[in-house]
Amino acid sequence: MSETRNGKRGAFKVPFGTISIPEQTKRMIADLLESRRLSSGRYVREFEKRFADLLQVEEAVAVSSGTDADVLALSVLHDYGAHRGDEVIVPALSFVATGSAVVHAGFRPVFVDIERETLNIDTRLIEGAITQKTRAILPVHLMGKPADMDAITAIAKRHKLFVIEDAAEAHGAFYKDRPVGGIGDMGAFSLYLAHIISTCEGGIVVTHNEEYAGILRSLRSHGRACKCRICILNTTPDRCPNRFKNIEDRRFTNERIGYSCKMNELEAAIGLGNLDLYEEILEKRRRNLFHILDRFEEFHPFLSTMREGPGERIGPMAIPIIVQEGAPFTRAELTSFLEERGIETRPLFSSIPTQCRGFEYMGYRLGQFPKAEYVGTHGVHIGVHQDLGEAEMDYVLETLRELLRRYGFRGTEGAG
Repeated sequence: MSETRNGKRGAFKVPFGTISIPEQTKRMIADLLESRRLSSGRYVREFEKRFADLLQVEEAVAVSSGTDADVLALSVLHDYGAHRGDEVIVPALSFVATGSAVVHAGFRPVFVDIERETLNIDTRLIEGAITQKTRAILPVHLMGKPADMDAITAIAKRHKLFVIEDAAEAHGAFYKDRPVGGIGDMGAFSLYLAHIISTCEGGIVVTHNEEYAGILRSLRSHGRACKCRICILNTTPDRCPNRFKNIEDRRFTNERIGYSCKMNELEAAIGLGNLDLYEEILEKRRRNLFHILDRFEEFHPFLSTMREGPGERIGPMAIPIIVQEGAPFTRAELTSFLEERGIETRPLFSSIPTQCRGFEYMGYRLGQFPKAEYVGTHGVHIGVHQDLGEAEMDYVLETLRELLRRYGFRGTEGAG
């Protein structure tokens, strides 16, 4: 038993995720409810502008989820000659939404195995998966650790492919001094509850390309022709000078097959509050992450995790833990041990093509993605968020030591 941060006696609790809602956000939400202007408007536009500035890109287009961000970014390709049934290369290990988004955008995902050390796509395998129907590479920066973007962009350039970064979990991550998500043609972020920047639900696509951004704004609203960066009707009481410019109502002229996935003002208000706290949240998460990573070697050879490599900065989504070959316990036993002691866990996703039933129709067979499959059956991840601190991280470490002591392993307790 330990003393918790609120002064009460009892076992520590280490919840998986949290969301920060500062007082200014609460005031904005109260004002919005009073005004009854809740659909996408001036707060969404402000959030997009500030997010674009943070990512050092020209454009950001807010949508209703990280999955929608992937779907819309991929759907832009249809304006540039892609056809339904064309292929997109995807890492086998990711949250299932990565693969689902490719299908929803009208493409066929072609899966490539990962590196166990990084949890990211093995770039050495990408070119072997490229065919005449390949249109894009969709790398995932899993757990906020950057994928090898130099190799990916070089391959894409040789084969004239788009690169769309799935940066859902990678807020605050950098690859060679460039913010992750702003390196490829487009980058898709999730703004879900547990993420560094959250709007509760939500997602956002960033790009340097103004034309892509216009198509994204069209796609998020049923493919309509009205796609100005700032919608006068949604942000001011003024009459739009472009709406009837060519006689037809642009707001009800549909140029392409689209979706209905706009962000609303309440979500944007939460996001703006999170942006105000962004540096503080990121610093706390990185401090928590490295409190664990700097001491994790003591659990070798039974447990492993990721490392921050040269020229990269991890934007911590969570702490991955992988049970290694030869460990005297299973993932289920690890999970049960942690959960019984108040440390919430999540599986470290799955091999989408071979461990997710919805993708059985594609005909992949178990064993084709051995590294992704291993992590999918032996990996968990735990919280690293801003409501946790050194005391909770020490509790996690001591709990892992307790588990190993049960099997007679002492390790190097207190190392680091």
